[in-house]
Amino acid sequence: MSSEQHRVAQGGGMLDQLTPMVKGLLILNLGLYFADLLFYDSAIRKFGQFSIDSAISEKKIWEFITFQFMHGSVGHVLFNSLGLFFFGPFVERWLGSLKFLVFYLTCGVGGAAFFVLLTYLGILPALSLVTPLVGASAGIYGMIVAVAILVPQMRVALLFPPITLTMRKLALVVIAIAVGVIIFGIGDNEGGEAGHLGGAIVGYLLIRMVPAFGVDACRAAGRSKRRFEPKIRPRTEMDLHAASEVDLILDKISREGFQSLTDEERDLLQRAANKEQD
Repeated sequence: MSSEQHRVAQGGGMLDQLTPMVKGLLILNLGLYFADLLFYDSAIRKFGQFSIDSAISEKKIWEFITFQFMHGSVGHVLFNSLGLFFFGPFVERWLGSLKFLVFYLTCGVGGAAFFVLLTYLGILPALSLVTPLVGASAGIYGMIVAVAILVPQMRVALLFPPITLTMRKLALVVIAIAVGVIIFGIGDNEGGEAGHLGGAIVGYLLIRMVPAFGVDACRAAGRSKRRFEPKIRPRTEMDLHAASEVDLILDKISREGFQSLTDEERDLLQRAANKEQD
């Protein structure tokens, strides 16, 4: 039995791979949702949800942040929790916990701001001025774009539909859906898709154009000794010429993600990374 299997047998497994900030965000999202259900029509939702009328006209600026922790249904909070669960740890390991939190919340703010912009431009219906906006989706879309930039060829298997895509293709698909819904008014979630698209745009801009969040900053973070800082870089960025075994591990990460590695594989990759840094 491998060390990974042994850890699963002892009650560990996928949950052990959660990084601290992702774990905290999941607890907060789920906790606030069920608290809101318990106290029906409570002040939690009224205080936290975003609307243009209250956030802009009444200057309740905190709504740009708090709406990201509110959710409208069980399906809504579970879908966003899955996105945070699968993509969040990767981005947090690359950026470090504090930068990850700033990145995540900034993408959410960008989603609300883009919603405001499209409403004022008349692209979204006038009813959007008073329509509440809730959910962590803008931050999730920002993370999807970040992963697509950092490891574009990493493959992900979707539950529905049951297909496998590269991260680049997944990002393009979700962005295309958001644009299509906004332009053609498909369904009744143009405002939500505007938030998704805004989060994706801000995520792209942060990773591509802001030095503190860019790829170079992520590489520098890999030299940190902190437990949850990134220890690896994509294969195209690592110069490990003589390490065929490391190549196999990197291929495994591209196919299955960092969380699929055993302890032995992590140790080998860490030694190779340390040698490369020296």
